[in-house]
Amino acid sequence: MLKEIIIAIQAYFQTHRFIIKHRLWKWIFIPGLIYSILFCAGVWLFLKSSNYAIDFVLLKTGIKEWLQQMQNSWLSWLVIFAQIILYLVLLTFYFSLFKYLFLIVGSPLFAYLSEKTEAIMEGNDFPFSFKQLLKDIVRGIRIALRNMLWQTVYAISIFILAFVPVVGWITPLIGLMVECYYLGFSMLDYSSERHKLSTSQSIAFIGRHKGLAIGNGMVFFLMHLIPVLGWILAPSYAVIAATISLYGNKEGGPSIANRQL
Repeated sequence: MLKEIIIAIQAYFQTHRFIIKHRLWKWIFIPGLIYSILFCAGVWLFLKSSNYAIDFVLLKTGIKEWLQQMQNSWLSWLVIFAQIILYLVLLTFYFSLFKYLFLIVGSPLFAYLSEKTEAIMEGNDFPFSFKQLLKDIVRGIRIALRNMLWQTVYAISIFILAFVPVVGWITPLIGLMVECYYLGFSMLDYSSERHKLSTSQSIAFIGRHKGLAIGNGMVFFLMHLIPVLGWILAPSYAVIAATISLYGNKEGGPSIANRQL
């Protein structure tokens, strides 16, 4: 899996050169600006509601009242640390819901961008097909909804686990890995659809290559550390990088996808 994570990370560097060479910037900035606006709205919503959510949990469980009665500095420190953990878990959950909203809205563009990337790499001229694009959109929405359901189940489990002492401390990392996997899954599935894999076949294929999905999602997250520019570039870069990681380039030899599909 580590090798596939490295392949997925390297694909982002290849993506940058690919975009420059083939002048694909218009496919980067338009969805990127929309994504940035939605991202800022999501962050604002998170900041407004997360504290209320954590306070609500502490009050309903009686932990806050119990601490006031105990007046133990050591226990208070543990609860503050637990609040930070819960805050991080909620952040990944919020980001997940926001991500799926954008994947559903942006599925037409992402499906086309993935197809265009493959066409350029293979030297083919893929004629535009509205029927195929419509199928890709429906498939993308179905996959996004399916992944959102499963990730919500995992998120609830991780949120509960966050209350367990010591073990709960690693829940943000678990949540991040789950988030990276499902994000990369959505990006890779555009290629699976184009090669006539059913949803179940795509799930099985990407399940065998979890490293590609996790690596794609990891870089997507890291790009958010670069304010504005990273937010603009992240979504389209992720789509193109996912396609490149599956199909390689002229120097990369036979791709993983071509050997396994």
